[in-house]
Amino acid sequence: MTQHPSRMGHVPPIVTPASSPPIFQTTAFDIPDLDVLAALHAGTADGHIYTRDSNPNHKALAESIATLEGAESGAVFASGMGAIAAVAMTLAGTGDHILVGRSLYGITLKLMRRLQQQFGVDVSYFDATDAASVAGHLQTSTKFCLIETVSNPLLEVADIASIASALNGVPLVVDSTFTTPELIRPLEHGAEIVVHSASKYLNGHGDVMLGVAAGSASHMRAVRATSSVFGQNANPFESWLTQRGLRTLPLRMQQITKTTSQLAEFLSQHPAVATVYHPTLRHHGTHRLATELYPDGTGGIVSFAFRDGGKARVNAFMQAAESIPFSATLADARTTISHPATTSHGFMTKAERADIGITDELVRISVGLEPIEQLKPELDAALNSASGYAESR
Repeated sequence: MTQHPSRMGHVPPIVTPASSPPIFQTTAFDIPDLDVLAALHAGTADGHIYTRDSNPNHKALAESIATLEGAESGAVFASGMGAIAAVAMTLAGTGDHILVGRSLYGITLKLMRRLQQQFGVDVSYFDATDAASVAGHLQTSTKFCLIETVSNPLLEVADIASIASALNGVPLVVDSTFTTPELIRPLEHGAEIVVHSASKYLNGHGDVMLGVAAGSASHMRAVRATSSVFGQNANPFESWLTQRGLRTLPLRMQQITKTTSQLAEFLSQHPAVATVYHPTLRHHGTHRLATELYPDGTGGIVSFAFRDGGKARVNAFMQAAESIPFSATLADARTTISHPATTSHGFMTKAERADIGITDELVRISVGLEPIEQLKPELDAALNSASGYAESR
């Protein structure tokens, strides 16, 4: 009797290992018996049961991130927001208080509003560039504090060590998406958990939606349990892609960071530009701290504001910059531009955006792997066109 097709296709174990890690694109794993199942649940046996809970590709990436961050353990999620949400829901609940930097990625701020309005979590906001202000916000019910290493999109540098000290034992969670472990390792500065949108630099090619976290084994065990219940688990294939992206992370970050610093200097001298937001520039409010914490630079983001013209000016610039696409994300291998006021922070009122420095004239540039010699003339031409300058400089 021939085998039914549903029984075919299983590959037996091979003696010679693959030179590239295999992809375990499976929903579940075959378990010999109830004794092995019990051992897997107890953590006394190495293996997996269901991909929502764990998968070899998840584990490989989590261990790699933990190693890069100097952490005991790691976890992977369906997106960067999945990572932040899982950490937040693990550490705090109804009636608890959390403290967050006031200048964060817009959707992170949106999550904080949702936790407050829908789940009864008390949220306070503070200036992450002023560690001394932390003490005035702490409560007995404060469960954690959330900041970014370098804020999105104004690139304000947070003094992680000073904030961690001011928290007096309250766990500090740091989003290090912009900087990656190539530029800073927040756990070494007093943070307890570090999170990333791995869709960005860790993967680096604009083809993955994934989040990661790293910290103590106990924290990550609890966060993974939350992720399983809420279905925030990652995809094996995207975990594999991100693992592949990590292989070139040092080279990519070195090139991108160098180009971004050069581009910030160029933009600061352009007559169409009112302000450039980049910590390498001396006028930036956190320049001195940036030189101490980030001797190798602060990554691949630079933002600038036109002198006037609002959204119309920005729109003209985007239309003129034909070779540099408008994209509501960042950290692709190619350079992209975005408009925070209508993308990440579009849910806020104009007054709320103005309060944290986000105007209609603000443009965020995510620098890719193109050489500076290519980017400068392209941006120069687009800036001149949008602002009515007849000649390129």
